[in-house]
Amino acid sequence: MIRARRICVTAVAVLAALAGSPGPAQAEQARESGLLSATDDNPLPPGWRIGGEGGERELVWRAPKAVPMGDARVEFRTGDRLLGVPKPAKDGRTFRLALDESRPQQLRNLQVTAAGRRLDVAADAPHESGSREARPPAQAPAGGVDPGKPGSYRTVTGKYDLDPVRLPGFDTPVEMTAEVVAPKGAAGKRPLALFLHGRHATCYKPGSEDDVTGDWPCADGYKPIPSHLGYLRDQRLLASQGYVTVSISANGINAQDWEAEDAGAQARSSLVRQHLARWADWTAHRSSAPAVVRRAPKTDLSRVLLVGHSRGGEGVNRAAMDSLYRPPTAEDGYRGPVRWKVRGTVLIGPTIFGQNPVADVPSVTLLPGCDGDVSDLQGEDFVDGTRGIGRGTALHSAVYMVGANHNYFNSEWTPGEAVAPARDDFGTDPEQPADPVCAPGAATRLTAAQQHKAGATYIAAAARLFLAGDDRVRPLLDGSGKRAPSADPARVLTHAVGGRRGAGFLPDGGAKVTGARLCAAIDPDPAVACLNPQTPGSSPHFASWETDRETGRSAVDLKWSTPGRAARVTSAKPVSLRGSQKLALRVFVPPNTSGTRFDVSVTDSSNRRVKLGSVRVDGLPGSARTASHWAQELRVPLSAATRAGLDLRHVKSLEMTSRSRAGRAWLMDAWGWAPGTPAVKAATLPRVDVGRTTVKEGDSGARTYRIPVEISGRGSGQVRVYVLDPDSGRAGSRLVTVRPGSHAIDVPVEVKGDTAYGEDVEHDIAVKAVRGAVVGKHRGGVTVENDDPEPVITLSPVADRVTEGETLTWRLSVDAPVAVDLYEPVRVLPVTEGAELSTKDVDPQWLKEWSGGAADPERPLSEADLWVWLHIPPGSTGVDFVVPTVRDQAAEPAESMRLALTDRNAEPLPDRPVLTGTVLDKP
Repeated sequence: MIRARRICVTAVAVLAALAGSPGPAQAEQARESGLLSATDDNPLPPGWRIGGEGGERELVWRAPKAVPMGDARVEFRTGDRLLGVPKPAKDGRTFRLALDESRPQQLRNLQVTAAGRRLDVAADAPHESGSREARPPAQAPAGGVDPGKPGSYRTVTGKYDLDPVRLPGFDTPVEMTAEVVAPKGAAGKRPLALFLHGRHATCYKPGSEDDVTGDWPCADGYKPIPSHLGYLRDQRLLASQGYVTVSISANGINAQDWEAEDAGAQARSSLVRQHLARWADWTAHRSSAPAVVRRAPKTDLSRVLLVGHSRGGEGVNRAAMDSLYRPPTAEDGYRGPVRWKVRGTVLIGPTIFGQNPVADVPSVTLLPGCDGDVSDLQGEDFVDGTRGIGRGTALHSAVYMVGANHNYFNSEWTPGEAVAPARDDFGTDPEQPADPVCAPGAATRLTAAQQHKAGATYIAAAARLFLAGDDRVRPLLDGSGKRAPSADPARVLTHAVGGRRGAGFLPDGGAKVTGARLCAAIDPDPAVACLNPQTPGSSPHFASWETDRETGRSAVDLKWSTPGRAARVTSAKPVSLRGSQKLALRVFVPPNTSGTRFDVSVTDSSNRRVKLGSVRVDGLPGSARTASHWAQELRVPLSAATRAGLDLRHVKSLEMTSRSRAGRAWLMDAWGWAPGTPAVKAATLPRVDVGRTTVKEGDSGARTYRIPVEISGRGSGQVRVYVLDPDSGRAGSRLVTVRPGSHAIDVPVEVKGDTAYGEDVEHDIAVKAVRGAVVGKHRGGVTVENDDPEPVITLSPVADRVTEGETLTWRLSVDAPVAVDLYEPVRVLPVTEGAELSTKDVDPQWLKEWSGGAADPERPLSEADLWVWLHIPPGSTGVDFVVPTVRDQAAEPAESMRLALTDRNAEPLPDRPVLTGTVLDKP
């Protein structure tokens, strides 16, 4: 008799991530061929199984080879539904999701994804959209200034290593280690640029080719991977131009962030602000500073630039938010005063799991066109997600770098430059044709040196605009179509929102569309979604979030088969373009297409219509593995409207008329545009953070709990609250007006007690800002824990002595019906005496179904990979395990097989009986 293990619960978004430590894990390599899933007629795909021990149940996936530790979040899904985020094992191949965190009715269409790409299937064969091969875009004209040129200052370099700090939710303290590069001999106080690296392996074994781990601190014989040293070239460039720079280490967070519900965003923010607080102390008391800081110029902490790579990008975004809008005290690792001002952020291939950008802090987001880690380029939301949230004056720029991968912006993640093992994250499969865009040597692919130089140039451009206030650099970033020669030969395209853009046409908010289709960024229905899931490649504008549908994320889908088709977008109320010089449209077309043309017209409230001009757009280089459906900025002057006497204060509609023979395009938005960079002042906004409460279900009665939500800050704003159904995973939503101290987000959860062994249940909500608000921790809820004893499970014989041609039968039983699916593994073991049944003594179809193998070559049954998971459905008290034998003509002695209950690693449970079944020869 054994105690059954707890197994099933509804989906919860505990934000975790993948760890990639090497080395064999023998316990993880048990055979997984004869698995049953939540329905007996729906076997799990290869590589999947149900596991668990000690009162736990898990959904387990084992990759064919190690999955490197990276920044994208590894997720288990059933179709379009998120099951949860699994915990990585030490071997880098095995991922486990506790089934008390996920309970779909049926485990169908299981998938493993990371940033939208499948990890459990082979990569799609390279695909070219359109009729042309992937070619680099035309080179843009040079801008008036080149921020990639080194400045006149020599530099000083050194490190500091302070006592580690404890951060909420993390057991192990996090290092306070940093590398400083500063200008030598610069007069006066200098701006500070702080760099934060992303999620990467933390330790390596010197002399090995691939021995890296996700441990912290490092084990004996291993050294820390110095990810924070990977930006030294960027730091030296900025320091030569007069900026003090510091790059901080976050290995301690990378090793533990799989446990954090927000994937470590709050921890990274806390670490950044801990460092900034030290710099504030050292500015006030210079004698207490480390030696390298004393050798550097004094810092002007009213001018701070935060640079974050990958999860570091999401971390510095949260640090900028927390510097303006204080986070909940219990979850914050820095509780002191804010003695700095963040003037801007640079986000390199960033994650944004919460889709919660800071609207009133300017930003530049670098999107690598060949990103093999955060491959959906979800960082586009740092631009798109700011629309309508704050004052609208902060410039938010997206910089699409054709041919750049994720890792090569950091030299310590670059093969041939890193001290530890490193790789090209885009990766190549020798069994597949080379990717036409991103394979090394392709005309569109950058080398590591080219990519890093281009990255440094655009980091310096952001510093020059946000810290030095040099508006001459803005055309390199804001969609004006200028290039920085120092970034050559990289092809770089930009678009932006904010800055001196005025009112605009947005598909959301009640706009009416004729001659085209108003489509949803996120929807499982291809007829509703902007981009059919079967379309090769993806769009950064449509990166997924927590739900399978979203309200308020729309675009206009234009499709035509002949020239002259007009698509009109009519705003809910007229917009004012007065004071604008041009109309700036953000439009994308299918990758690898060329020559798409439109006439652009506007109509005022008096129905006067004026053609403003014509635009042309070519598709970006793209393949099935790239996110190349990305909008380019197209501008037309408003001078024609002024000459015609159009009332630019009351423009009611925008019209795009196709001039190409046939084609397709998507309009993201259109804005009145004028040159210049306005001063930015952050709005006083309310802040929303969702917490989590864990309660016991109890034995009887009903109790009502409420999902904890803290609303702080000042003013009022609107957020959209998604309530996730714990059974289906589907989400309903509502628009809520929030004010500090209010209980506007009131989500009651009724908990009914019982005495039946059942499941833990997660009642979750997810929150996203809509207007005049910020969201910190975006997801949380009430976890209802099952508190009833586990049922007793028994494996007993029903027919364990039969004649050949009959069926051996054992019964797996529970002492009382339960309300959840139960799974128990059993394994066929070698016999200890006498003859053993062979693969030819059992029904061949049964053998194929349970082991995946054939009878030939004949071998003992214990060598046929017969480790199977038996399913007892809710309400049932047991299930039979049957072994149909076959009759033959040979005279044989009695033959037998042994059957045992096992743990999740296929090892027989100690002190449990091993049962024997015997088959006698037919008389």
